[in-house]
Amino acid sequence: MTKCALITGITGQDGSYLAEWLLQKEYQVHGIVRHASTSSHGRINHLLDRITLHDADLLDASSLRRVIERVAPDEYYNLAAMSFVPVSWEQPILTAETTGLGVVRALEAIRQVNPSIRFYQASSSEMFGKVVETPQSESTPFYPRSPYAVAKLYGHWITVNYRESYDLFACSGILFNHESPRRGVEFVTRKISRAAARIKMGLDKELRLGNLEAQRDWGFAGDYVRAMWLMLQQEAPADYVIGTGRTQTVAAFAEAAFARVGLDWQDYVVVDPRFYRPAEVNLLLSNPQKAHAELEWYPDHTFEGLVHMMVDADLEQLGSGVVGLTSTKFAA
Repeated sequence: MTKCALITGITGQDGSYLAEWLLQKEYQVHGIVRHASTSSHGRINHLLDRITLHDADLLDASSLRRVIERVAPDEYYNLAAMSFVPVSWEQPILTAETTGLGVVRALEAIRQVNPSIRFYQASSSEMFGKVVETPQSESTPFYPRSPYAVAKLYGHWITVNYRESYDLFACSGILFNHESPRRGVEFVTRKISRAAARIKMGLDKELRLGNLEAQRDWGFAGDYVRAMWLMLQQEAPADYVIGTGRTQTVAAFAEAAFARVGLDWQDYVVVDPRFYRPAEVNLLLSNPQKAHAELEWYPDHTFEGLVHMMVDADLEQLGSGVVGLTSTKFAA
């Protein structure tokens, strides 16, 4: 019997890769999009003839219920959020409404319509924030350092609460930083890969960054959506840390990106205090042993391979004159 999945955030980086993965698994794939006067489906344009989109909003509980009743999904993946951390300081209330309370609206809709639907919540390593231990595992205490991280923490704990209170199959993936050619250009990794390509092509002369010593556990988004799917295939729901177990600095990412185009990053990168966060998160490093043992999940791509993939895609995109998001196919 063909399974059916519903994805909030299907137009984002993770949503597009997850949709591709589920289609490979012969799912019926439905996605929720917010109604807008202009379309922003760049990451899923190549999938539009194979998926079904529905207008709804995490701010509107009744719209979520209607879509769930109409689609009758077996699995619900909540990947929607106000996801760019710096903006969460500028729009903290909207971040709380979408990234935090949006989760309980989705869970409550599932509880009311069909409690047998399996639910995945996209939690974040940003919840660890000012880390109290390294590496971070499922048992590491949280210490969020941004409105985004605080909202994610609410979404994480309300998912646990609904699982324990209503016996829902609801689980969270605590995903560490995961990138791809589909990453938004406002994020530091894509900012770096695109700048390296633009400088190589003579379109820019410098790249301004904030904290070069911030360390992150970076992986490929296409690998991480497999982990999301695996979580919903288990006998019992649980939460999992997903990451590579290795950390790199922002400077190391820049060095690898510029080296890919034959340039020395130090000749072009300028530190700009404007890009420092009000409260910095200096080190995030995953301990994914539980995912290895229970999900049999391991990432397929290395850090260097990820950087090369992103720089190569930006070179190709700039060379073709295409402005916007790449639709590089899923590579798993």
